[in-house]
Amino acid sequence: MSRKDVERAAARSPGTDRVGRVGLVGAGVVVAVEALWLILGLPAGALVSDLGALTVAGWAAIACVAASRRHPTVRRFWLLLSATMALSLAGRALWTSQRLLGESLPHTLPIGLLFAASLLTGTAALFCSVTAPRTRVGRARTLLDGVIVGLALIPIGWLLIFRNVSLADLDEPLRTAGLLYPMFDLMQLTILVAVVGPSRPVWRPMALLGASLTVRAVADTVYVSLVAAGTYQAGTPIDVLWPLSYLLIVAATRMPPPRDHGATEETGEAPLPPWWRVVLPYLPVGGAIVATMLARDAGGHTPMPIFLAMMALLATLALRQGLAANENLRLVLQLRKLAYVDQLTGLPNRLAFIRRLRGALRGTNRVAVLLLDLDGFKQVNDRFGHTTGDTLLSGLSRRMRRAVGDDGLIARIGGDEFAVLVTDGRPLAPERLAERLLRALQPSPGEELVGVHPSASIGIAEYGPQHISHTDLLRDADIAMYAAKAAGKSAYRRCTQGLRESAVSRAELIADLRRAVDEEQLHLEFQPIVDLATGAVRSAEALVRWRHPRLGVLSPARFLPLAEETGLILPIDRWVIHEACRAAATWQERVPSATVAVNIAASHLRRPDLIATVTEATAGAGLAPRALTLELTESALIEGSDAVLDRLGQLRELGIRIAIDDFGTGYSSLSYLHRIPATELKIDRSFVARIPEDTRAYATVEMVTRLAGAFDLGVVAEGVETERQHEAVAAIGCAQGQGYRYGRPASLAELRTVLVDCDPPGVSGVAESGLTLT
Repeated sequence: MSRKDVERAAARSPGTDRVGRVGLVGAGVVVAVEALWLILGLPAGALVSDLGALTVAGWAAIACVAASRRHPTVRRFWLLLSATMALSLAGRALWTSQRLLGESLPHTLPIGLLFAASLLTGTAALFCSVTAPRTRVGRARTLLDGVIVGLALIPIGWLLIFRNVSLADLDEPLRTAGLLYPMFDLMQLTILVAVVGPSRPVWRPMALLGASLTVRAVADTVYVSLVAAGTYQAGTPIDVLWPLSYLLIVAATRMPPPRDHGATEETGEAPLPPWWRVVLPYLPVGGAIVATMLARDAGGHTPMPIFLAMMALLATLALRQGLAANENLRLVLQLRKLAYVDQLTGLPNRLAFIRRLRGALRGTNRVAVLLLDLDGFKQVNDRFGHTTGDTLLSGLSRRMRRAVGDDGLIARIGGDEFAVLVTDGRPLAPERLAERLLRALQPSPGEELVGVHPSASIGIAEYGPQHISHTDLLRDADIAMYAAKAAGKSAYRRCTQGLRESAVSRAELIADLRRAVDEEQLHLEFQPIVDLATGAVRSAEALVRWRHPRLGVLSPARFLPLAEETGLILPIDRWVIHEACRAAATWQERVPSATVAVNIAASHLRRPDLIATVTEATAGAGLAPRALTLELTESALIEGSDAVLDRLGQLRELGIRIAIDDFGTGYSSLSYLHRIPATELKIDRSFVARIPEDTRAYATVEMVTRLAGAFDLGVVAEGVETERQHEAVAAIGCAQGQGYRYGRPASLAELRTVLVDCDPPGVSGVAESGLTLT
């Protein structure tokens, strides 16, 4: 049974609940009777007030014990409060007995010890509450805040109450100590406010306990004032305040148990205190200084009690400031750690790595940097969530830390990017360290799930004359890392002059690509898609080309990967969709059933504005939605989220056709065919190229064709270049074909001629340029 279950069972226990109800009602009746008795001035008022205080204090002690049984999570808090009430009961009983024996104000040593002990247990109870500081420094700081307030009130109390009291009247130490009770009350009240201040919402028993301390502080202050003036009489209405303070504690025991404190439980950190909580202990200090100055006698001498109190106050303030300085130092160290340490992996972060790198470049002849990027880590986050990604990062970072060991400094400098610094003191060659890292990242048994354990690409750059600063060295490592990715990932490359020149050319090409759309350097070519049964051109795929002003016409393979990396693929895709729709609208005047196909990047598929782009393009061109086919790669669809699938469903509802391009190259297509609202499959050219001589390729194409028929999908065989390939896909039953056998990509004018002139009888040769179907 959990602690919460035990607490609920205890709260429902009839015994403890009955004790609580009887205690609260009985104590309330006693306080009400005593208040009425003393207000009316009935006889034996002193005895009635003593008996009332004894009765309510006893009930408070019993009620606190019952509360400790009902609420095990705060058992110590209630037991200490019970001890406080028991000590108050004992002190009050001794006080009453000695007063009945003839002592008007029995400030004796046993009574003083009992009340001092109750002060200690009550303060300890405050530090056991649910919102109390959990560290020794925090508890010491809070205690010192209370002592500061208490000591600061001594000069103020002297000025307001005891200034006209002769020192001869305070010659009894115990009697003098009894006059300090208000100071102790306010000290405890300060501690309570300090404990409760940061808590939102306040635990209700603490609010009632604060009210109890306030009532007791008022009672003690009035009592001390009357005693100092020599006018105190037992059995007056002021005496009802002490049992009233005990009654509030009885009421506190009836409050529900504390709830979980969200900020501390969820983040592990206490909430920040409000500003008034920070300045609270220092507010009375100014009043104490003013009171000390005003309390001087005619000769300019400060009364000894005030002098001693101020010395104690200064000592306490010094200790408090020492704690504050120590805590500030600890916070500075913590902030430094936060500034230079990655919180997820515990490795140095980018700032710390740059700092060490700059220092190494100033003090050694050999510096090498290994830049490591995890391959496929984004797919882990997309498929399994960031929590799984963080767990994976933590595990991989531990492997890499062990692999590097004392041969370098490893840091996490980005989301899935790490860097290793190697200097003169580490003789291991950077290449050997890269090999060690790659071996450490290889999946161990049980980690073979595709996409769960990514590989890594590592770039190596060593400091040389071509580097002016640390940024140049990191740039070269980045260049080498991208070269490792291009080499097939899970590899390392050292930066060379050739890679630098290639990177410069790449950067220039990206800069030119940013201007290509605006300056109308892009154009479309169209490759026909042929009906294999009749030879008629039923559709065409729009393919983008780039007329580079310096490099000539560039194929999509040359610039589309760069466009996808930089995000430029989005404006390019939009331009292609609009231009393809306008082109299709012109040839539909002659061949109304003809359609156009457009490739869409995976990043565009994830954007919610794709639907708006497509509808604007078709409506603007006056093209029927059914005449547009969006070709999507199999990997983009498989990695798509539910939102992507919903978006595809909306496109299908509009009439847009969906084709799965390069079908057969993915790893979970069959499971996704039930969810993807596709209309056709395009068999990848790698299967078609081997189909005449490879029986397995032939069987694959045949299987895909039958599968498409089962799902009521059309089939297009891509990459048909020879007569044998054409005969094979036609024999299998593919409905349509695409490839050089039927026509190369050509201009819109040439495609329009083919669409007009095409004759159903059959399909034969391929012209060397343009589109010629015979």
